[in-house]
Amino acid sequence: MKIVGKKIRRVDGSEKAYGNSRYSADYRFDRMLVCGVKRAGVAHAILKKIDTASAERIDGIVKIATYVDVPGENNLGLVIDDMPLLVPEGGKIRYEGDAVALVVAEDEDVLEEALEKIEIDYEPLEVVLDMRKAIEDRVKIHDTSNVRFHRKIRRGNVEKVLKESYIVVSMDFETGYQEHAYLETQGILSVVEDDGSITIYGSMQCPFYVREHVSRILGLPQNMVNVVQVETGGAFGGKEDVPSYVAAKSALMAYLTKRPVKLIYRREEDFIETSKRHPSFSHYDVGFSKDGKITAVKAQIYLDMGAYATLSPIVMYRTLIHSCGAYKVDNVHVDVYGVYTNKVPSGAFRGFGSPQVLFAIETIMDEAAKRLGIDRWDIRYINALDVGDETSTGQRLDHSVGAKKTLLNVKEMSNYEKLKKEVEEFNARNKYKKRGIGVSHIFYGVSLGAGGQHLDASGAEVHVHPDGSVTIMIGGTEMGQGARTTMAMIASEILGQRIEKIRVLKPQTSIVQDSGPTVASRTTLFSGNAVKIACEKIRDRMVKYLAGRFGVPESDVSIEYGYYRVGNEKIEFDEIAKMCDSSNVKLFEVGWFVSPKLNFDMENGVGEAYITYTYASQITLAEVDLLTGKEKVLEVWVSHDVGKIINLDGVVGQIHGGTVQGIGYALYEKLVYDEDGKMLTTNFNNYTIPTIKDVPRIHIKMVEEEYKEGPFGAKGIGEPSLMVSPPSVASAISDAVKVRFTRLPITPEEVILKLTERGG
Repeated sequence: MKIVGKKIRRVDGSEKAYGNSRYSADYRFDRMLVCGVKRAGVAHAILKKIDTASAERIDGIVKIATYVDVPGENNLGLVIDDMPLLVPEGGKIRYEGDAVALVVAEDEDVLEEALEKIEIDYEPLEVVLDMRKAIEDRVKIHDTSNVRFHRKIRRGNVEKVLKESYIVVSMDFETGYQEHAYLETQGILSVVEDDGSITIYGSMQCPFYVREHVSRILGLPQNMVNVVQVETGGAFGGKEDVPSYVAAKSALMAYLTKRPVKLIYRREEDFIETSKRHPSFSHYDVGFSKDGKITAVKAQIYLDMGAYATLSPIVMYRTLIHSCGAYKVDNVHVDVYGVYTNKVPSGAFRGFGSPQVLFAIETIMDEAAKRLGIDRWDIRYINALDVGDETSTGQRLDHSVGAKKTLLNVKEMSNYEKLKKEVEEFNARNKYKKRGIGVSHIFYGVSLGAGGQHLDASGAEVHVHPDGSVTIMIGGTEMGQGARTTMAMIASEILGQRIEKIRVLKPQTSIVQDSGPTVASRTTLFSGNAVKIACEKIRDRMVKYLAGRFGVPESDVSIEYGYYRVGNEKIEFDEIAKMCDSSNVKLFEVGWFVSPKLNFDMENGVGEAYITYTYASQITLAEVDLLTGKEKVLEVWVSHDVGKIINLDGVVGQIHGGTVQGIGYALYEKLVYDEDGKMLTTNFNNYTIPTIKDVPRIHIKMVEEEYKEGPFGAKGIGEPSLMVSPPSVASAISDAVKVRFTRLPITPEEVILKLTERGG
């Protein structure tokens, strides 16, 4: 490889480092208005009346819109349309973030005054915040049952096998919300063009979702809505579906006023309104043989959807598939339920419904190892998947299974046996500080999976210009993960042009075909393949042209970095492009990659769930102060099977970021509501996330078990980099204090409480 797998300077690095990148808030248009949202401010009520009269009399207020001003559909949603854009009079408020009116003004000060003067009259309803109470269905949040969706796996004879198992580990688990904490809040700018079409500029992961929703809200055909993704300052899943709802608000006001409208959320607004990781509670019964092999898994898992379904049904599918962990299990009986409550909607978040259950199953692996007298690493290795094995859904794995290699890597890197002795010696010397070792092992299904095959394709357009420079546009988005650099590297490897001559454009929905969402760790695999396909067509045409021009077989044309060799002659890529252009050789191509088809029984949850899987293992060293409960992650050893590394620095960066974000989920991040359904943690002064002082020493060793359908064998890394971290951190804290934690986050207060219950 000339460039794939190497360390490369990010193609967008300089513009970001020097502050030249423009984010949503940086865009300005003539006559631009600022937009604000009047939210309900109550968690559950009937909206009786909206009074905007006082607000409309304020100088500088251009327009106030309510539900009656929506020209198209007023309902939003990706799976079911259960969320109103603007709650109508007589309609139901289902959480405090519900929008009841929109205001556009000439400046921010006037806007804030108007929002305060809009009055709403409502009839309070009983608030349901606890999933357990919601399940009772005594108070219904929608017209249907609060338990709205169900996913299941039915495989083998679970009850019989559990009865025959040597031990059965039965445990309950609970996890809370996690806020995305992207640096840039949600932001959209909408512009009505001369022909009546509308252009949306925004921070987003899925421009095609935005196009669909804006088209529906305004009643316009999709060719009248062009969505341009601008520089996006972090997303982590939080900018998958949510920007559609933000864009619909901004677009409506631009449509009504015929002026550019900018809507940028303050951090507090972002906290209150936008989606989070699903809280969960679950019960597991897991059987083991005497030698530590899993015999059966029975589980009931409940996910808190909040007030609206958003992406919950899709999240639940991934929860289901990952509920038994990265292990061989022949007997499975799992139920996953989505439950409505009067809280902020839950949606996509890095890991997409799997961190909750991976924490559960990995904790059970620790508990089983303790009861059986088996080392925690050993019990994972005994059950780990390998080529020829079947997953919990019965999907047979025929290649690209690096699970056991990742386990061997972390054991070797950490010098595991020596580490255990060192921890034992430290704990013997220290009365009030104790250290612990955590082990985790996970897998992750790459692609949208069997349920999302209708969306699982991606496109790319590649253009080689007469001077040899190259432009690429993909349907996937850059949101900080390094996608633009990876696409440039793939193009460089195939075409032979130097990477500094390659420019990767941000997507526009009017130019590139719908390529599905930038989620599921699929961008490198899907968009990368699309770029590769397009570049191969152009390369082959260039090679054919050179062979004909110089009268040599095509096999005598070889591709180097920045030039081609034709026999013994070296020709710069720029010169070749000029020659081809002068000879009317087509140097523009489209690549289109479609997911390999999967055979899956949705009724029983059995079959091929994803096109391939990544695997990861982590060993964590942590320390706990028994007097204060303060935890500190000291060191991490982690190994991922990514198929093939394209962008080395990008992979390392993903692992570092995911590891730290996983530490936050395990130890710090806690969203709090009062009894009336008002969120109390609405900024980083009381919602705690890791800082640079919380970052441990991180050691990484990769496994490259190439996937035959991936570009150069690549799979993915974005989400598994987080998923392996929380169970390993929780395991280390439990090991340090010799108490089993079954609830996340494990805050210092939680540590003290557990120690007190234990008696010291």
